[in-house]
Amino acid sequence: MNLIRYHGVLAAHAKNREKIVPSKTPEERGDTKPAASKTYRLTFAALMARVFKIEVDVCPHCGGKMKIVAALTDPASVRRYLEGTGQSAEIPEIAPARSPPQLVLDFDY
Repeated sequence: MNLIRYHGVLAAHAKNREKIVPSKTPEERGDTKPAASKTYRLTFAALMARVFKIEVDVCPHCGGKMKIVAALTDPASVRRYLEGTGQSAEIPEIAPARSPPQLVLDFDY
C-alpha cells in the first residue's frame, strides 16, 4: 500500500490550499442533495417527552402550557432552592449492590 503525505500548501489543513487545489463539484463528490442550511435541535421538553414520556411543559394542575424559566446547576443554588421550598437538600444514601443471581443450584440426589 502506497502512502502519500502532502506538505506545505498541499496539506489537508493548509491556509492557502483552496487557492492551489481546485475544489470538486457536488456531482464529483457524489452529493445528490444540497447541504442543510441550519441544524435541527429538539427542545429540552421535547427530549424529555420522547425519552421518558414526561410532559414537562404541561401544568399538572390546570393542563396549561408551561415554559422553563431557569435551570439550576450550581450546587449552592440548588441547595438554597430546595431548602426554600421545604424539601430535603441532603443527598440520599446509595443502596449497596445486590449479589449476582445464583446460576447453579445445589440439589441433593
